[in-house]
Amino acid sequence: MDSVRKDDATNLGRRDVLRTTGAVLAIGAATGLGGQAIAQTGGSVSAASRNAAPLGLRLQGVQHFGLTVQNMERAYEFYTEVLGGTEVFRHGDFQGDPVQNTLLADQEIRANELHVDPATIGVPNLRDGDQRLDVRFIQFDNVVIELLQYRNADQPMGGPNSFAPPLENMSPAFPRMMHICFHVADDVDFNRFITDLEAESARRGMTQVRANRTIRVRSEAERRAAPQDTNTNKVTVAPSDGWELIYCKGPEGEQLEFVKAIGPVKQRFATAFAGRQRARSSL
Repeated sequence: MDSVRKDDATNLGRRDVLRTTGAVLAIGAATGLGGQAIAQTGGSVSAASRNAAPLGLRLQGVQHFGLTVQNMERAYEFYTEVLGGTEVFRHGDFQGDPVQNTLLADQEIRANELHVDPATIGVPNLRDGDQRLDVRFIQFDNVVIELLQYRNADQPMGGPNSFAPPLENMSPAFPRMMHICFHVADDVDFNRFITDLEAESARRGMTQVRANRTIRVRSEAERRAAPQDTNTNKVTVAPSDGWELIYCKGPEGEQLEFVKAIGPVKQRFATAFAGRQRARSSL
């Protein structure tokens, strides 16, 4: 496992490709090489200079996105077997005072201010071990996804029962709502990719995995019956020209996006990434 992690993290050929093309993570979000795939530049820079630099130049990129799930095994199957991610490692049964304070102090303060039991606002009791936290890290080419499950202590690791209920409404219009964006290769038929994604997910019983269409549909039957060429929204107006996208719900109800960045928009990302690398190397 250690050798696999090292290969995933330091594969120079992959890193060179990503440097050239730029890595698209999300609309309006940080773009570039995330996680272990980004190279540490300016190796001769002193620690004092590095620590005095602007905050952004002290970063190496986005290491991971975290997703709290209801059913760990279902989510794990989707992100590894359907989307092809590689498990880095898993760890679990987290409990105790330090982890409670590290993850949940702000929410315990809020519960105190509201004069309510913390559990009523979704705060588990990791401190005393009533609940436990399990995590699994999934490596993709340029970023890691961390799956987290909070469960009651009497529930098994990887089971379908979470401590808190899932959110009922998952519109991306809600403030604080986040999404995970996957970068589709330039030469992939995007419409077919979405068709195959839905079919493979349905085959595994993940009926929640449903992509939107570019035409108006009023029912699930209409969505399924929509022509395949309505899977992809192709943007032709600058500065997003060359951007292709689809929004899709994942197996946990999470918001996903799949994109291609070709033509002018691809160059804009690559230029921005090169500029960031120059700024880092100038320290």
